[in-house]
Amino acid sequence: MEISNERKQKIEALQDKFTKIDQKLDTHLEGMLWQKPITYWDYIQTDALLNLQIQRSTLPDEMVFIMYHQVNELLFKMILWEMEQVCFAENLTTPFFTERLGRISRYFDMLTTSFTIMGDGMETEQYLKFRNTLTPASGFQSAQYRLIEFASTDLINLIDARYRETIDRNTPYENAFEHMYWQAAGKDYKTGKKSYLINEFEKKYKKEFIDFMQKYNTSNLWQKFKQLPIEDQQNEDLRQAMRHYDKTVNITWVMGHFKAAKKYIESEAGPQEATGGSDWKKYMLPQYQRRIFFPELWSEEELANWGKDAL
Repeated sequence: MEISNERKQKIEALQDKFTKIDQKLDTHLEGMLWQKPITYWDYIQTDALLNLQIQRSTLPDEMVFIMYHQVNELLFKMILWEMEQVCFAENLTTPFFTERLGRISRYFDMLTTSFTIMGDGMETEQYLKFRNTLTPASGFQSAQYRLIEFASTDLINLIDARYRETIDRNTPYENAFEHMYWQAAGKDYKTGKKSYLINEFEKKYKKEFIDFMQKYNTSNLWQKFKQLPIEDQQNEDLRQAMRHYDKTVNITWVMGHFKAAKKYIESEAGPQEATGGSDWKKYMLPQYQRRIFFPELWSEEELANWGKDAL
């Protein structure tokens, strides 16, 4: 059988590919003879994925709760995947930055609009029963969400608002870590004592967090934006896209989460706390912590009223 020029070119390309890694083309071609054709369920790992939902109670709506949070974590992973491409791209261009920022924002838009699944998708009575089996675990302990924050902005913008003026931007990472805004969810700043929630979280992830803080310190989304040509930084469409991402993550998504939690947590009489025992309102509400990724893109009035309109 005569081999077409197109096929010859493909064979030559394969030969070149495997030669570069000191491999024999014939070995790989023979291996292809015995390969099992891929199926959707093998490629997606459907069986493994669908067996990751393990309830701690017998209440049906706990399954909704578990799967919803697992979907969130998958989307967080997608966001981090895009962020790494932007923050460590060689010869970053404005079109590439803009396109990837659009992807990241769409993922968070999806997360924001999904809160009705949890807010309206569980019976309050069931939730109040199975939530007690989850203590002291908490959604607060989502490590990927912290990584997204580190990759979005300069560390100073993640410091508890009460301490930003007293902490230098060049403070050691350990010191910055101890003053992250989310420490307020379980730390007594007067005594330094931390809750079990915080201690377990740090035991598991602190080293990874410190390494990630260093990795993205000068390579986060804000720093990459500032490296774009000045005329592109002034482009109104791009600035609005940056503002949209900032507001979506730090106001819209947070308030969606807050309102869904409020519905269940405050459904019983008397003061209620989150499953991990955190002061969830002070941790979540934007006006308390003033989480703002790109403060330079907002007016003084907008900064002063950050998150107030969302209440």
